[in-house]
Amino acid sequence: MSTFDHAGLIQNINANLAPLRKAQPEAMQGFSQLAKASMAEGAIGAKHKELIALAIGITQHCSGCIGFHVKALVKLGCTRQELEEMLTVCVYMGGGPALMYTAEALAAFDNMSQPA
Repeated sequence: MSTFDHAGLIQNINANLAPLRKAQPEAMQGFSQLAKASMAEGAIGAKHKELIALAIGITQHCSGCIGFHVKALVKLGCTRQELEEMLTVCVYMGGGPALMYTAEALAAFDNMSQPA
């Protein structure tokens, strides 16, 4: 069982980026707008876009991406079965390293799915 704290990681990332948001507001607002526009409902629904984003995060070996996108998927009502099916594609395309981050994503999903 993973003891990786994705909720804490998300908080740390946000705290560490706060000074950059103040120092470079236009650039950071631009990134935020890009994320908002990219993840908006459209021909592809928000949940599917989050699954795609998580898949990219896993294959790029980004724990922060796993935390943020799993959190969003839980909020969007993603089921464990949907997550698991997407994760098998990650392993197919990314091999053993993707499998290691798949385990991390499953643990994050289980932790973030538990009632507070």
